[in-house]
Amino acid sequence: MKIYAVSDLHISTDSNKPMDVFGGNWVGYMDKIRADWKERVSDGDVVLIGGDISWAMTLPEAEKDLATISDLKGIKVLVKGNHDYWWQHSVSKVREILPDGFYAVQNDAVKFGNTVICGSRCWSVPGSPDFGEQDMKIYLRETERLKLSFAAAAKLKKDGDKLVALVHFPPFTSKREDTDFTRLFEKNGVDAVVYGHLHGNKVKNERLIEKNGIKYYLTSCDQTDNKLTEIVL
Repeated sequence: MKIYAVSDLHISTDSNKPMDVFGGNWVGYMDKIRADWKERVSDGDVVLIGGDISWAMTLPEAEKDLATISDLKGIKVLVKGNHDYWWQHSVSKVREILPDGFYAVQNDAVKFGNTVICGSRCWSVPGSPDFGEQDMKIYLRETERLKLSFAAAAKLKKDGDKLVALVHFPPFTSKREDTDFTRLFEKNGVDAVVYGHLHGNKVKNERLIEKNGIKYYLTSCDQTDNKLTEIVL
């Protein structure tokens, strides 16, 4: 079983929000992602999708968007992004519209083979530009959600298993300073973290860094040449 990741697909079946207005990296990007996916992913593999999956505003609209990748091989594991407005319902409602082979992670965890996957959306972190009082409230709430996810992961994890955290926001500052998120990753023995959210030519984060023994993978599709990233544990 191989593990791949990609984030920020921003699928737009009915919402009329084409991503190519943001530059050349977005021209035909979904065709490129699908081509790479078909070439590399097998039925038993896992593909992590780190948020900002669809521009849909409602669950029925999101169902149409998810259908555009449901024919692709592999088990798909999703986490919510800040633009997933359709994911405003309980996770049980979200799971009702997911195609076969799709799993939504929220305050819990899933396990495939010897790999446990948990996570949350996360949020901007203290030290980020324009970080305010409301951001702090969400940041603290997301910290508690991560704790719930790790508690669920601990019930699934056996000796020798690997642990992957799937989030949307970068879990550290642009200077890679520690946060409550990174401290939780280290406390819970995470092997790799998958995140996205960052876009454009000004992004200075490398696609893979190692911090305190944990691999951090940036998987925003426009930063990875619209290709999946293999997560090596």
